[in-house]
Amino acid sequence: MLARYLKLMMLFSITFAAAMAVGLGGFLSPLAILVFIAIMLSFSVLIGLQCAALTHLNREDAAPRASRWQLAHAWCVETWAAARVFLWWQPFRAHINPDELFSPASSSRGVLLVHGFICNRGLWAAWYPELHRRRIPYLAVSLEPVFGSIDGYATQLDRAIRQLHSATGMPPLVVAHSMGGVAVRAWLRACDGDNRVHRVVTIGSPHHGTQVGASLPQWSGMESAHQMRFDSAWLAALAADETSSRREKFVCFYSNCDNIVAPASSATLVGADNRHRSGIPHLALALDASVREQSLGLL
Repeated sequence: MLARYLKLMMLFSITFAAAMAVGLGGFLSPLAILVFIAIMLSFSVLIGLQCAALTHLNREDAAPRASRWQLAHAWCVETWAAARVFLWWQPFRAHINPDELFSPASSSRGVLLVHGFICNRGLWAAWYPELHRRRIPYLAVSLEPVFGSIDGYATQLDRAIRQLHSATGMPPLVVAHSMGGVAVRAWLRACDGDNRVHRVVTIGSPHHGTQVGASLPQWSGMESAHQMRFDSAWLAALAADETSSRREKFVCFYSNCDNIVAPASSATLVGADNRHRSGIPHLALALDASVREQSLGLL
């Protein structure tokens, strides 16, 4: 479903840019090309504003303060990551790499990949070749509905975990980005799943919510976004149901340049193995080679 929406957005953007280009003197005029680039990369302005806001949002956080150079670098890195994820991988390559379970039972523990807010399984395009090369069984979900309650994803996650366990005979490693990490915690609560997963890796997950966008109105139909507001009642209730032994299963990657989860330490959990990746923005954390290697090392 999300892939279809992104394709429609791409078609609209290209059509609008083409119409503007014709009106400005033809497709090949320098000004027309600049207009096209400006439309296609307009999201970079938003990313820049988010990175600039981190100086204020992280001012009292325990994570190391990001330098201006780090924030500027994070802006460039996240713009490139967002272009790949939202303009290519998610709309056009979400199903290029099908799940691989290597039946009958594999000799390796499986990996469940769980994306975040307004994403689909195309987010993990950089992970699939390495998983295939190492013959690691994997399954990647596309959570639906896109803007539904996080609690509602538990059934889909439970089905995927059962499928991986059945294929390998072992509890899987769960790797989740952003909202996906919170969704896994909600599944653990709903399905009492502590003994059904090996470890849980969260990458830039707003475990305590985020202040980014906190001043925006609470639109109806976006329940998951409301649940992830900083110190929300839903997150507080989720944390209250967790034991220390459950938290010990978690490895939480977080960054002082995360342009979506702020303050930065909101992506950590007390009692978890919290690992700071300095200078890396939100989407880029999921694409980071070191994060991928450390995660697969937990197998």
